[in-house]
This record gives sequence, structure tokens and C-alpha cells, in this order.
Amino acid sequence: MVQATNRGRPTLEAVAARAGVSRATVSRVVNGGAGVRAEVRERVRRAIADLGYVPNSAARSLVTRRTGAVAVVIAEPETRVFADPFFGRQLRGISRELSAADTQLLLLLHENSADYERIGRYLSAGHVDGVLMFSLHRDDPLPAMAAASGLPTVFGGRPGWAGAERAPRPLYVDTDNRDGARQAVRHLLARGRRRIAVITGPLDQTSAQDRLDGYLDALAPAAPDPRLIADGGFTAAGGERAMARLLAAAPDLDAVFACSDLMASGALRTLRAHGRRVPQDVGVVGYDDLDPAAWTDPPLTTVRQDVEEMGRLMARLLLRRLATDGAADGTGPEAAGAGPSPVITAATLVVRESG
Repeated sequence: MVQATNRGRPTLEAVAARAGVSRATVSRVVNGGAGVRAEVRERVRRAIADLGYVPNSAARSLVTRRTGAVAVVIAEPETRVFADPFFGRQLRGISRELSAADTQLLLLLHENSADYERIGRYLSAGHVDGVLMFSLHRDDPLPAMAAASGLPTVFGGRPGWAGAERAPRPLYVDTDNRDGARQAVRHLLARGRRRIAVITGPLDQTSAQDRLDGYLDALAPAAPDPRLIADGGFTAAGGERAMARLLAAAPDLDAVFACSDLMASGALRTLRAHGRRVPQDVGVVGYDDLDPAAWTDPPLTTVRQDVEEMGRLMARLLLRRLATDGAADGTGPEAAGAGPSPVITAATLVVRESG
């Protein structure tokens, strides 16, 4: 007879009886413990599926010292997070990887300075097992808060915040931003463009600085013309304003490398408003290759980074780190010392009609 709670839910003992094993063996299987033969583990899993057993998360946390949840912290205002498809794509990759590991995603957004205390308090309160953190700026206190919490952390983007050089080697996922920018500008040069402007993101972020450095690499040994450099803040409206400033300062420009697709879309609007034809008068190349890049008029030549895969990789690194840490204290399957390393993904030029 199946043993159940007073609400009719199957118990650990019921699973043990169905599988013909001890309660302790079922507990080890449910909590990811070692020392259970493969055939026994499979028998327990079949019994769990047959009975519809759902582990008690509170009791499981007492055994594993894990919550089954991960915090995702984005160091940007809500208005930008929900307006920029980059963040949605990265969150999709993170969510899919965590869901496959039966781990919950808790999203923490930073709107103003008052939110720092709230986020730091939450991370230190034991609500989550680890942190995924991205879109950080140089003076952002969030990395220090993650370190103070003691939680395993994986960053999106090359570390560049204050004090990063003194911290233990951080785990992060990034794309080769500098090489991607070089590809974009060399493509424009190969098309005969000679007055190539750049619209950067905020230079207190490593991705923006790396893309500017790649632009400068491609133009070397020529000295950069400061009239051809403008900050667009990684937004469409910023791209519009930056393009207007560039046209006013250097009306003879014949190309622009916008360091994000959103800024490129804004630049296209400004060029159209000023009567400049793309690509006949001005070639335009963006960065990201998100869905809107193929919908612009004309379709946007851009540098592709696999944003969703980068989200997956961030989550995968954190899960591996948690498993490695678990091995060190006897609760995880990996051998101590076999932890993950940072990942740099390739950037690829996608040629369409804008440049």
C-alpha cells in the first residue's frame, strides 16, 4: 500500500517501498548523493515518476544546504533591460540551462543607488546558491557584494570593475569584442571607406572599451580623429544623437561602426533624416546580430555574438562551480580541484546590405 501524507501526496517511504530500497537510498538519489549503483538509481527514478513524488524543498535544503535557486543580477535600470533585446536573449539562455538542471532563476534589477543595499542584503541572506551578474560598470559595488556574500559567482563580460585585478581569478563568459570590432572596421576599409566613425557604448564597461580598441587597431597606424568618435550609450536614442553629433563634426564621414545593433538602428534613422543614403553615401555596421538587425532598412551588416549561448554558458559554469564546491564538502559529484575556467566565444561578421 502506498504511504502518503494527509493530503495524499506520496512520501519518501512510498518511493522506497516501490523501488525495493531503503529510505536512505532514495534520499541519496533525490539529493544527488554518491554511492548508489546506476541500476538502483534508475529504479528509484522510475518509482519517483510512477508515484509522482515531489521532494520537500525545505527538508531537502536542510540535507544539501542548497536552495535550488540562482540570482541573476543585471546592473542596468529596468527601462533599459526591458527595451534592449540583448538582455531578453541572454536571460533566455540562462533560464533554459537552469531549468534543465531543475534550478530556479531569481531576477534582481538595479534601478537606482537605493537598490544596492537591497540586493546585497538578499545575496547575503541565504536565499540562493549562486549569482550570475552582468552589464557591470567600472565603479559598480555589486561584485564586491557578491564576494562579501561568499556565493559562487559567474560574470557576463570581462572583469573591469574597480579592484578586479586584486580579486581571485573570476569566472566569466565574454565574446571576443576586440576582434569583432576589428572585423567590422576592416570590412568597411575593404569596401573603400576612408572616413570611418565609431559610436561607442559607455566606456566604463569592458565590452565598449574593447570594441573601441578594436576600431583603433583596424585603423592603425593612422592616429584616431576624435571628431569621429561619439558615445551612444548602447541605446537606440543614444545612437540617433551620436550620429547627429558625428555628422555635425565630420560631415565628410563615409562610414560608421556602431558598437551595438540598437545604436546602429538609431544611426540609420538620423542618416535618413539628413538625406544620407545607406550604403551609397554612408556604410553602417552594427554589433550583436539580434533579430532586429535583419529587419532594418536596409538590412544591417553586423558582428554576430551568440548571446543566448553566452547565457547558457554562464549558467553552465555556475552549475559546474556549485557541483565542484559540493564535491569539496561531500555533497556534489565532481572532484575537488576540477573547477571550470572563463570562456571567450568567437565573434563573426555577418554581411548584409548596409555596409
